[in-house]
Amino acid sequence: MALRGPLSRLLRSTLSSCQQNRSHSVAILGAPFSKGQKRRGVEHGPKAIRDAGLVERLSNLDYAVHDFGDLTFKHLEKDEHFMHVPFPRTVGRANQLLSGAVSSAVGAGHTCVMLGGDHSLAIGSVEGHAQQCPDLCLIWVDAHADINTPLTSPSGNLHGQSVAFLLKDLQDKMPEVPGFSWLKPFLSARDLVYIGLRDVDPGEHIILKTLGIQYFSMRDIDRMGIQRVMEVTLDHLLARKQRPIHLSFDIDAFDPSLAPATGTPVNGGLTYREGIYITEEIHNTGLLSVMDVVEVNPTLGATPEALEATTSLAVDVVASALGQTREGAHIAFPKIPEPKEDTELRL
Repeated sequence: MALRGPLSRLLRSTLSSCQQNRSHSVAILGAPFSKGQKRRGVEHGPKAIRDAGLVERLSNLDYAVHDFGDLTFKHLEKDEHFMHVPFPRTVGRANQLLSGAVSSAVGAGHTCVMLGGDHSLAIGSVEGHAQQCPDLCLIWVDAHADINTPLTSPSGNLHGQSVAFLLKDLQDKMPEVPGFSWLKPFLSARDLVYIGLRDVDPGEHIILKTLGIQYFSMRDIDRMGIQRVMEVTLDHLLARKQRPIHLSFDIDAFDPSLAPATGTPVNGGLTYREGIYITEEIHNTGLLSVMDVVEVNPTLGATPEALEATTSLAVDVVASALGQTREGAHIAFPKIPEPKEDTELRL
């Protein structure tokens, strides 16, 4: 679904200062962090995605690619559980550090790509983005809603509570979690859309319904088709005003047959074509400002082929969000070459 008509013209003509001059400069930030959940190995995700050829792919799309390497996170020796939430101070400190890095990248005029790491990192990524672009909207592509509070979470893991920390609408439902005193909720429920849900906890379900959050489960995608899902998504977020898009993409949104090297796989996920269509349509808006790619866990690939499939898919997701098309990149030949006058026909 390519945007046409008044909305398309508006997006092209009145880009915010947050979004201008970012189309040919990409900043890559690695966030090797795993304490938002209990499975080790996801901290190796950034290296695995780079090793799959991310920088080369983006460079071939004619971007100036600035790989700023990996952030260094420290695990606090004394970090007691809060209620049943493990490592709250460690997760809070990591996200504060990431927030500053994302804010700096966006402020310098780059489109920022954050490589996780577990999905608790979206707290800092989205917050840092909002420092520069307070009117941003958020598209969350995931099998899970990640909107539990410490009071509703079955596991306590913070990678399943990321969105709850961001929403102003849940401010009075969130206890004061140690490590997060630096964070003030800033996002409204109407500025969020979920795509790909199929494993939603009971507490999350009541939150989604009570706040009226727009979401599309896999059943909705089956019923409506991915083209219509993206039309409604972009109309919901952009019809009132154009603003920067933050895309937070959990690799487990895909079916496990496509992305097996991840910590919480759920059957019945996105096909390759559906997932890439999502990112292509986001690119077509011209408003993508920051994207997260998270939950690639190299240690959970049962075979080298399983790992390669997952990391290659992550690279495809980033590349298509930044302009790679299934018709070709169209960089090498801006026009049809013409023969020079002195060219001789040789038989």
